[in-house]
Amino acid sequence: MTITSKTLNVLMVTPRYFPFMGGVETHVHEVGRRLVKNNIQITLLTTMPSAHTPALPLHDSIEGMRIIRVPAWPPQRDYYIAPNMYSLIARGGWDLIHCQGCHTFVPPLAMLAAKKAQIPYVVTFHTGGHSSPLRTRIRNAQWKLQRPLLVTASKLIGVSNFEADYFRSLLDLPPKQFTVIPNGAAISSMAPLPRETSNQTLIVSFGRLEKYKGHQRLITALPKIREKCPDAHLLIIGTGPYEATLRQLAARVGVKEYVEIRSIPASDRQTMAQTLSRAAVVALLSEYEAHPIAVMEALALRRPVLVADTSGLRELAEQKFARAIPLNSTSDEIAMATLRQINEPLVPEPFELPTWEDCTQKLLTVYEASVRNK
Repeated sequence: MTITSKTLNVLMVTPRYFPFMGGVETHVHEVGRRLVKNNIQITLLTTMPSAHTPALPLHDSIEGMRIIRVPAWPPQRDYYIAPNMYSLIARGGWDLIHCQGCHTFVPPLAMLAAKKAQIPYVVTFHTGGHSSPLRTRIRNAQWKLQRPLLVTASKLIGVSNFEADYFRSLLDLPPKQFTVIPNGAAISSMAPLPRETSNQTLIVSFGRLEKYKGHQRLITALPKIREKCPDAHLLIIGTGPYEATLRQLAARVGVKEYVEIRSIPASDRQTMAQTLSRAAVVALLSEYEAHPIAVMEALALRRPVLVADTSGLRELAEQKFARAIPLNSTSDEIAMATLRQINEPLVPEPFELPTWEDCTQKLLTVYEASVRNK
């Protein structure tokens, strides 16, 4: 970073932040606290859904980052309509606005406020899937409606080549407006941990408990997997509204006692690393992922990874980091692919994974150029 005469005052706008868990929340936390250590003044502007109990403080501080939370509506939905954000952005005296995500009402409101206040802004897309078929169908239209705001962004950031190429093509925007900054692997410094001895063959499936994440595909394949590997157990790590359905499915197909569902706090890196180190296979059979942090962490620990051949997951398979199977694979085909990763694991040779430090340094370059070209 060459701008040293003045500490940059950056507002990072994100629909959710800790204690809510997810890929965007983890990304914001990891880069935000590292930016502070690089002499950037970071304020996180986020929402507090009106139904959240207990209430979170409206003003907070975490690892040098100032946190501002504003109410969002409607309760129990992920639209995050938060009109108070507009005035906070417009009057804050920020040098730069960084919008994290593009899939709720928060980013367009932030971009509009920044544009009106003539504050430069950058956008990291962080696209993901959705369990609602309707919401999935209207995604392209949703992105196109934001084009007038995205076209005036200083930089548009994809977390994978897939994501950057997708938006560049869909919105017909110039390549020079885009850059790719992958997520980091937070536990790479701990890899590889000694494998723990166990009487189980552990299959780990990561991700929020939503239908589109594909946990149910592994549950229905587990009976076939256990025919060839009788000690196979499935651990699903995540929280979300699909949990009851997943538990009912496990009972219905006769594997209830071999399926565990639990969460691990994103801040508990040691437990996450220890859990991953026990996995014979880490699977993510999701319908859509841009650049999944969980897979990066599994690769950092050199665990065999199985993914669905779609979106940013395909990119990982093309790089020979993981094996991929078609999204519409049958339960038998999923079982066969999982058993292959257990018996003939594809484990990449040691390689340099992107770190959160790498991610932060690339963001500093983007920030510098955005402010310089104001």
